[in-house]
Amino acid sequence: MQKLKENQIFSWSALIFVILFFAYFSCALQLFIFLSGHSNINGLRDAFIYSLIWLIPVLMFPNYTRKITAFWGIIIGGLSLVSVGYFVIYQQEFSQSVFFVMAESNFNESHEFIQQYLSIKLVVVLCLYILLAIILWKQVRPVYVKSTTKWIISILIIIYALMPMVISLTVKKASFEKAGSHLLSRMETTVPWQLINNFLAYRSQLSNMEAILANYEILPPLKNLSDANGNMPRTLVLVIGESTTRNRMGIYGYQRNTTPQIEQFKKDNPNLLVFNDVVSSRPYTIEILQQALTFADELHPDLYTKTPSLIHLMRQAGYKTFWITNQQTMTERNTMLTMFSKQADEQYYMNNNRNQNSRSYDESVFVPFKTVLTDSADKKFIIIHLLGTHMKYEYRYPKNSVYDQFKDNTGVLFNLENDLLTRYNNYDNAISYNDYVIATLFNLFKDSKNNGFILYFSDHGEDVYETPPHDVLGRNEKAPTRTMYTVPFILWQSPQWEQTHPNHYQNYVARKYSTQDLIHTWSDLAGLTYERYQPEKSIVNPNFKQTTRWIGDPYDKNGLIDYDKLPN
Repeated sequence: MQKLKENQIFSWSALIFVILFFAYFSCALQLFIFLSGHSNINGLRDAFIYSLIWLIPVLMFPNYTRKITAFWGIIIGGLSLVSVGYFVIYQQEFSQSVFFVMAESNFNESHEFIQQYLSIKLVVVLCLYILLAIILWKQVRPVYVKSTTKWIISILIIIYALMPMVISLTVKKASFEKAGSHLLSRMETTVPWQLINNFLAYRSQLSNMEAILANYEILPPLKNLSDANGNMPRTLVLVIGESTTRNRMGIYGYQRNTTPQIEQFKKDNPNLLVFNDVVSSRPYTIEILQQALTFADELHPDLYTKTPSLIHLMRQAGYKTFWITNQQTMTERNTMLTMFSKQADEQYYMNNNRNQNSRSYDESVFVPFKTVLTDSADKKFIIIHLLGTHMKYEYRYPKNSVYDQFKDNTGVLFNLENDLLTRYNNYDNAISYNDYVIATLFNLFKDSKNNGFILYFSDHGEDVYETPPHDVLGRNEKAPTRTMYTVPFILWQSPQWEQTHPNHYQNYVARKYSTQDLIHTWSDLAGLTYERYQPEKSIVNPNFKQTTRWIGDPYDKNGLIDYDKLPN
């Protein structure tokens, strides 16, 4: 066993400062993100674990500690400036979505970006960040431990770092590829893996998206397309919500006052149509939008790959199309969403957070919506995709704001334990903020004086302890409850549009409908007919026919269930 020389004495302070130095470049930002409430503690935990990897060469070669830390400090510290600077500007974590947005930007946009965001605040923060790193480096000293100890510590660090991959392979029986992806996702809060993993993930998801888009490009256009509105200037807006059940909305009879602004809009605009028996066919965003935005449905789930989408339909009808989203852009689950967005003529991506459980408020869509409403195109089709009331609910509304109003059991008709009640209240607060967002979008459209209509619906619902025995949280297609599928469906038409499109839609608000057939309702509202259009699938058509509202996994042999046979 190797013995330490007299001048090679182990020092706890030396070890602590080396760890602090390496952890600083990843943990400082994650600590601020956690303390400021932007996200949970998981990012800080992972950043610390994977920062310990750089401790290994220092333990192995203590006499080169200053050179090793200087070398890695320059590399890791330099790369960390990217994520720190990005967070200062956007209050979002650097992610693979940023690579996507960067790839979509041209030189002029990049130049404008630098001019706009190269502020005194940014320079000061980065200078202070670098200064603290230098101060930490000056405190770095060699860490002397016995040979056996350094090997034991190094092996333990490696084992602990690889543990997520090992658990995936052994316990979860995942493939090596999936286990490796899981490991990289755990490392993505740590420099330089943050940039490396995000770039690799971006390239992978971009490849998948391009393959899907290529398939769409070769699809034939819809046959015999006819537009009853001719060349009349108009703007049609589709707002897609997220995880919002109508059962928790005051305008639908919920006992708490969660939708005062939408209700006020209805008082001011009696022609606002609130459809009260609309459900989603799937409780997951991607799966329902594959149906709602295409001709696919529960009985024909693969048609989304074989037929044009709603965006293609509107472009074929001569509309300039826009996609504004506060959803994450390029993640494995959201590739399909990005694929839909890329079919539009213009896109606005407002949320580039690494983690969906982060604060990114839906009011971010207001500015691009105002911009698009003033676009000179005669015929505009705008899709706005919100983050809505997606879990975690406390990240969906500003803390200590007027929307952070439900804090006790007032208005709750059953007993809930403290943690459950907190989550229940957070969801209602998120609904309250969503009410502000939706009402604002409707008012922005109204105030713009554009001729047309705006339709809002949520992709699916969310059961937050509502169904007896009040212990269900979220969505589970294998154990469905009604609340997971009940969604708001609200339509407002401009005065000009109503004058030229007299209708009896108010008589249809109680119809039983599934959003899997949205494309037919939208076509009816927009005055579009074509070979695939089926008026009996439009909730606003006189020839509408009530059919079984199937829910569940259409790829499961016994996966489909009649929604109306679910217990109340």
